[in-house]
Amino acid sequence: MSAGTIPVAGIILAGTFPEHDPGAGLETTLRLFKLAEDLGYDVAGIRQRHLERGVSSALTFLAAASQRTRTIRLETDVVPLGYETPFRLAEDFATVDALARGRVNVGVSTSAPHGELLASLGRPVPPPPPGAGGASPGASGRVGPAAATADPYTLIERFLLSLEGRALSDEELSTPYGPQIPRVQPHVAGLRDRVWLGGGSLRSVRWAAEHGLKLLLGNVGDGDAADTFEAAQRAHVDAYLSAFRGDAPAIGVERVILPTDSATAAQREHYAAYVAARDERTAQPVTLGGRTVVFQRDLHGTAEQIAERLASDPTFDGRTELRVAFPYGFDEDEYRQIVTDIRAAVLPLVGWQPAVAVAHAA
Repeated sequence: MSAGTIPVAGIILAGTFPEHDPGAGLETTLRLFKLAEDLGYDVAGIRQRHLERGVSSALTFLAAASQRTRTIRLETDVVPLGYETPFRLAEDFATVDALARGRVNVGVSTSAPHGELLASLGRPVPPPPPGAGGASPGASGRVGPAAATADPYTLIERFLLSLEGRALSDEELSTPYGPQIPRVQPHVAGLRDRVWLGGGSLRSVRWAAEHGLKLLLGNVGDGDAADTFEAAQRAHVDAYLSAFRGDAPAIGVERVILPTDSATAAQREHYAAYVAARDERTAQPVTLGGRTVVFQRDLHGTAEQIAERLASDPTFDGRTELRVAFPYGFDEDEYRQIVTDIRAAVLPLVGWQPAVAVAHAA
């Protein structure tokens, strides 16, 4: 497989909906998941957003998606652990994966977005992670259901330990089904191997590598690593690969892609305006939330133009997976045009082939 080739391709949606009718928006997103499967995409991911008109419980949504699809990998991109209890998240992951027959991957992050607003509701918010590594979950190796910790990396460790099915006590539980070992149920072997960490900083990238996790990279890069987005993201890819400890490193990378090949005149005008409004921020590094970041330019134009940019992007080295991040708030016809054009016109130009036979023609 040559550099620039895309081995795995998927989509990421936020599941946006109108204030007065959330069910309609969620139903639209479920239809798009099914369309992605019918077109042969490998992955369909859902974002988890808080205090916004988007999916606020990613695994709940994937439970529904598991009943609308049969083969496509389902993914969370990503669940901010700052508001989660690791034990309960592990239970939800295992339950939804059982419903999906082993198709679920979970992406998590150390973040706690909208911290000040949620703190006003009386919810404690973890402070930013310190420079040192995460704390140990304890000499016993056991993990309890509480997530009372100031270090979000400890939350990840407790989540991983819960997925491994370790006993929470040496004493068996008396249940209507007979004595059982107290551990996360359902217990699905291998769930830990399907955890991805959103890498927004060099620390999180290295943490994922050192703990054998898969890595998700977005459209925002570390401005302290390089002056350009492409160089900054490639630095994170190299850091992850060099530090990885495990059997199979994996990197998924988001790109906003807006092909115009079959778009209507109105759609082309909308896409051009969307890209123009976001393009200024990519000119130079900016300070955001107390850190320096660099943004990636949206991929907009014909299939040939988009494929050329993907082929020249140093992040795509023949092993990197692609996640097409859909803009928020577009209508269903626009999403369908984007996902179909990428599948029919862009992906064949970058060497991608569907791993699963396509169920229906677009």
